[in-house]
Amino acid sequence: MRNEIIAGNEDTRLLKIIAGVCMIVDHVGSRIFTGVLELRIIGRIAFPLYVWCLVVGACHTRNGYRYALRLLLAGIISQPFYMVGLAHPWSKICVFGPLLLGYLAILGIREKKHGSQYWAPLAALLVTQFVNMDYGMNGVLLIILLYLARENRGAILAVMVSFCLYWGSGGANLRSFCGIPLQDGVFSLPIVRAFMHQQTMALLSLPLMLWPRKTCLRWPSGLAAYAIYPGHLLILWIVQLLMGLTTLEKSLKLLIPWM
Repeated sequence: MRNEIIAGNEDTRLLKIIAGVCMIVDHVGSRIFTGVLELRIIGRIAFPLYVWCLVVGACHTRNGYRYALRLLLAGIISQPFYMVGLAHPWSKICVFGPLLLGYLAILGIREKKHGSQYWAPLAALLVTQFVNMDYGMNGVLLIILLYLARENRGAILAVMVSFCLYWGSGGANLRSFCGIPLQDGVFSLPIVRAFMHQQTMALLSLPLMLWPRKTCLRWPSGLAAYAIYPGHLLILWIVQLLMGLTTLEKSLKLLIPWM
């Protein structure tokens, strides 16, 4: 596939390290320190960074179908770890589900085979209405929109601001952060209050996406970047077992529900 202009950070290895750390923090907050909202806020940074890495990868990969296959295999391998680490059933697909669908939508837009630039994105969004997956339709839509905006910094900014406002509007209001109240003074203004939602904090990823960095770190390799997802979920599950937050019986029931 051809190289293209990317109006943002092309150091996907650095972004994946940052996204991985934020993801781990988020999942620790989700399963272990459930009352610490700050951990979940930090976690909002992870998914948009992974989406941006996917967009950059789609523009630079030499074999789009091989890229899609890697996402599919990573999702299949990660699903059991996602289930036991975050206590989800088989009926909910891990984050590689929307990443794969979003990538297939991008592939259709780029290939333009039999009108695929039109039906591929629609088909990807339609699948989310019938298959329950992490981030669901919102995740796939963000991938498509960021791909379409990839060549213009202003467009990336507009997509992220508008999308995060839409994404966060139905979520929980933020009343404080690290002990700082977010209700008085400037935080009481309607325009500011519109941004004070948990999911809207995904905007914290925007400066990293717009950073005009072209050089790439040599580490992690592609395999290591994929392995961090199931790897950290396995460790998270073991920690939960040791802390008594789950049991082997419950985990096996998730994996083998007919037992």
